[in-house]
Amino acid sequence: MKTILIAAALAMVFTLLGTRLAIGILVKNGYGQFIREDGPTAHKTKRGTPTMGGLVIILATVAAYFMAHLINWRPPSVSGLLVLYLFVGCGLIGFLDDWTKISKQRSLGLDSKGKLIGQTLVAVSFGFMAFQFPDEDGRTPASMAISFLRDIPWLDFARFGVVIGTILALIWIVLLVTAASNAVNLTDGLDGLATGACTMVFAAYALVNLWQYNQTCGDLSTAGPRCYEVRDPHDLAVVSLALAGACFGFLWWNTKPAKIFMGDSGSLSLGGALAGLAITTRTELLLVILAGLMVIITLSVILQVTYFKTTKRLAVRRGDPDPKGKRLFKMAPLQHHFEMIGWGESTIVVRFWIISGIFVALGLGIFYGEWVSGL
Repeated sequence: MKTILIAAALAMVFTLLGTRLAIGILVKNGYGQFIREDGPTAHKTKRGTPTMGGLVIILATVAAYFMAHLINWRPPSVSGLLVLYLFVGCGLIGFLDDWTKISKQRSLGLDSKGKLIGQTLVAVSFGFMAFQFPDEDGRTPASMAISFLRDIPWLDFARFGVVIGTILALIWIVLLVTAASNAVNLTDGLDGLATGACTMVFAAYALVNLWQYNQTCGDLSTAGPRCYEVRDPHDLAVVSLALAGACFGFLWWNTKPAKIFMGDSGSLSLGGALAGLAITTRTELLLVILAGLMVIITLSVILQVTYFKTTKRLAVRRGDPDPKGKRLFKMAPLQHHFEMIGWGESTIVVRFWIISGIFVALGLGIFYGEWVSGL
């Protein structure tokens, strides 16, 4: 428990102090944010605000994790290191995206194909390593089964054989990583919105990890009938709370009016970390509930694009001289729709935080309820 608290405290202090230093460096070098021309007019004033603040979150989390282990003289675990690998790997893709925007003086960075290729490579390498390194009880950091609150037996890809099962499991991991990282990226549109939501979800995973650690199947003499087959739950709690602490400290500078944006360096890395925790804790589908706000925001974009293309296609079939698609929302992602109808940015952020908190509470309730009902 001491390692977990030290990691959280160090990560928060590192981002509180490190972000202020990063703001000065980024401003001095002119590494500011570019704003999309079709966005809300209120965002024009944000042009030039320092970006790539996600690098501070990455450095703070990694430093806090290793320092906490060093202080308590505990070796890092394979699961913890793999989640950090996915976290940093996705952050590197985000950094390349941010750097492309800055160097080419535009609001768009890497194209979607390049970003997807990078996410796929990182996810596949993570997944392949996560199927290795069994502990003394034979548990690996990840399993080949789709999980909700624990592995779902009838959704175990291993039944298709080693080769096909591994390929299918890796495809599933790629989908999880790309979905989670892009969901956080879409949520990151207003000052402090994604940072606050991620803080809640990471804190929730710390609680999940601690519960799994207290109910582990490792010691068969004391294991209960509903114990968890998870490798390294205690160290995953260290990673989770370090991430929560880093986001919480960064929020001091990222809340309205934001002095710095996390950029894709932050959003993609945090999304990768969420996927990594879901995979290693065997709670992949539970992430859909814990990160419910991000799911809703992502669905708003999917619905907007689908509705626009469908209505345009129908207009073409009708033979309209100037076929145009219709929009379901005034603007997507969803938070910008509310901006366009007159809601203040702070109002949207706080209300969306409340929605995020409700989803986190619901997810934790379902997680605990499953264990209680199974006794």
